[in-house]
Amino acid sequence: MPDLPHASRLRAGRYSQSGQIYLLTAVIRNREPVFTNWQTGRLLVRQFQQAYTADLAESLAWVVMPDHFHWLVELRDCTLPALMLATKSRSARAVNAHLGRDGRLWQKGFHDRAIRREEDLLAVARYVIANPIRAGLVRRVHDYPLWDAKWL
Repeated sequence: MPDLPHASRLRAGRYSQSGQIYLLTAVIRNREPVFTNWQTGRLLVRQFQQAYTADLAESLAWVVMPDHFHWLVELRDCTLPALMLATKSRSARAVNAHLGRDGRLWQKGFHDRAIRREEDLLAVARYVIANPIRAGLVRRVHDYPLWDAKWL
């Protein structure tokens, strides 16, 4: 599958606000299932942790699927494009080195959705971490190794 033709439209009108909670999604180029191995997936998780260490964002919940991720974050001292650029570029270098490959890992762009204050944040987090169940990868979320939520 080629890069999404509407990826540039996803970026139009994007607004980054410190303290705002966002649900972020990024997809591997050509939907290649790079993260079927949990050890490879942990390379991406390290970048989520690095974003927290650098005070860019606080991870509230995340799941790494074989060919994409969902990341619920509270944005800190950063913009969405800068956060995603850092996360995707650092993880691409680590994953490519680990797998002995080169070239682009991620599709261009990303999807974001600001979470309104009146939304049930725990329900959004549950939706994120239940992705492996909906995809038929596991029957119980605790059987899937690549997820976490702040409240658990």
